[in-house]
Amino acid sequence: MMGKVTFYEDRNFQGRSYDCMGDSGDFSSYMNRCHSCRVESGCWMMYDHPNYMGNQYFFKRGEYADYMSMFGMSNCIRSCRMIPMHRGSYRMRIYERDNFMGQMHEMMDDCDNIMDRYRMSHCQSCHVMEGHWLMYEQPHYRGKMSYFRPGEYRNFSNMGGMRFMSMRRIMDSMY
Repeated sequence: MMGKVTFYEDRNFQGRSYDCMGDSGDFSSYMNRCHSCRVESGCWMMYDHPNYMGNQYFFKRGEYADYMSMFGMSNCIRSCRMIPMHRGSYRMRIYERDNFMGQMHEMMDDCDNIMDRYRMSHCQSCHVMEGHWLMYEQPHYRGKMSYFRPGEYRNFSNMGGMRFMSMRRIMDSMY
């Protein structure tokens, strides 16, 4: 499935626009700023710095006339990554400490609070075996988020020392 998002320089879909149909590490050469967007298809992670750096924001199909106010952003979007659709099972192991140490729990569904569910104060590493996931720094899917695709994530300290407290699957119903 192809994704498409159109970025606009100004709020309310005004000003110059840039159509994007895949990952873009830096679209500042196409426009000076970006303050609104229309996601026509797909799910996307947006970043407030070039090269997929900085704070991450999840966007699904819809219109975002003033996403900066909506998400409380102080910076505008500078890069984006399309999240491929996954139509299978979801499986991830979360670990209490770095390098897959400490308490371990295997997850196959969303978890709104790892403290309530697993008696785990936080998660410091994970192994995503199947599916695409969003992890949040606070319970109930709040606070800063990060996108995780299949792979091993041994240490979250390189992610600004975030401690994740809730996890959600990126489901095909979001596309």
